[in-house]
Amino acid sequence: MATAMLRSVTRTAVRGGSQSPASKRTFASSSRHDDAYEAEKWEKITHAGIAACTVYGIYTLSKGHPHYEEPPPYPYLHTRNKEFPWGPNGLFEKKH
Repeated sequence: MATAMLRSVTRTAVRGGSQSPASKRTFASSSRHDDAYEAEKWEKITHAGIAACTVYGIYTLSKGHPHYEEPPPYPYLHTRNKEFPWGPNGLFEKKH
């Protein structure tokens, strides 16, 4: 550990002292961007996204879809292995 510290001090001395201000580490929130500007930008993006999704939803839901009078005659859809407690017909089936 002492040798590592000695190497670090030696490197710093050879390079000319401490780091210069030009090589100062900058963080994610640098002084070039204003937080209010970023908040306003994302607020505008959010409002545009809400408007676009609303328009797309109205367009999608306004389109019609096909309605069939009778369901396809698949025999496996109406398999009855035992009687229902409420009678021979299902709850939502039309009585013939």
